[in-house]
Amino acid sequence: MAQSPPRSGRPPIQQLQTVVDLLETPALARIYAHVLQDGPLTVADIVDNLDIPQGTAYDYVQKLEAASLVEKTRDRRPYEYDAESLSLTLSTDGETQTITPALIAAVARRDENEDIDVYIERHGLDGLAVALEYADEYVDGTVNNRIAARELDLSPLEAEIILQALEPVAKEYADAAT
Repeated sequence: MAQSPPRSGRPPIQQLQTVVDLLETPALARIYAHVLQDGPLTVADIVDNLDIPQGTAYDYVQKLEAASLVEKTRDRRPYEYDAESLSLTLSTDGETQTITPALIAAVARRDENEDIDVYIERHGLDGLAVALEYADEYVDGTVNNRIAARELDLSPLEAEIILQALEPVAKEYADAAT
């Protein structure tokens, strides 16, 4: 007999769909990353800080709340929202990739940083996730652009460009992890 999902937990399929939407919609990713880093925030804070239309901000916050990626921290208006850090590991054909808040933040910068956008167009989200891992090592000094270029099968120039584009994300999320 089929069971209905628990009311108090996350709706897993809806949450998965929202994670996919985060990876495909930079504005949604920007809202999630902003609330995660700076929350709790009101929708008005989000609109002011991110310059996103109010209607879009409300729609996206509701979508994130329905997927339990953000939650209200205040029960009266104006509502404040805080985000839960996500970590989703996908395995297919023996390959494993983890979707992290840092990856969402990198996608969020796609509209603002042409280098990230071009890299995603050329190498896909999987390629961006791997480049972000090298950006973490680049920030802590254990990898340079030539090593990353060799490992990522890129030219040294392309490796340097993406490492520099991802450096602010790597630093921000390295600070969050400590």
